[in-house]
Amino acid sequence: MVDYLIRNYSRLFTVLQQHLQIVGMTLLLSVLLASIITLCIMRSRVISNIVITLLGAVYSIPSLALFAILIPFIGIGRNTAIVVLVAYNQFLLLRNFIAGFQHVDPALIEAATGLGMPERTILWKVKLPLAFPAIVAGIHLSIISTIGIATIAATINAGGIGVLLFEGLRTFNTTKILWGTILAGGIAIILNSMLKLVQKLVNRRFQPPREVGD
Repeated sequence: MVDYLIRNYSRLFTVLQQHLQIVGMTLLLSVLLASIITLCIMRSRVISNIVITLLGAVYSIPSLALFAILIPFIGIGRNTAIVVLVAYNQFLLLRNFIAGFQHVDPALIEAATGLGMPERTILWKVKLPLAFPAIVAGIHLSIISTIGIATIAATINAGGIGVLLFEGLRTFNTTKILWGTILAGGIAIILNSMLKLVQKLVNRRFQPPREVGD
């Protein structure tokens, strides 16, 4: 294990960097797209439920099958992997984003409207802060999911840690499999710990004040 690290540290760094790039690009595009869709459909529960149901159906498609469907249209490589991962993330993100906004107390919205706040101000100063814990939870889920699914993207020449894992499986090289597992697991554990801390801080920041005497 240590000998492999010494001889191949540059390659390990390369696949790790590729994996982080895929995860980073996917997260950026996923959150941007989910935010736009949320703003368009969150006022209608019927439309929101239909969209989430359709995205749930997409999420249930095995990743390899979705890669195969898209390859004839956009080819192989990192771009195809990112498109698939963004599509998967929409279910996780929208489900949490919309739930966060829909669970805002209507009385608070009515009070803000009564104070003369325009719709845009209510969105940014009332709805968004109250929905933020659910939004962070959705981003948390999507990051952890992306880290795992991105390893499969190596099958379409997208690079990343999956390259090391699949090489190890093809050649029965236990060392490559172990290092691939360590890198993928390490990223997941570190990011998961950081995101749990962020989520805890967000929940504490936006937790409703307790009544005196509680």
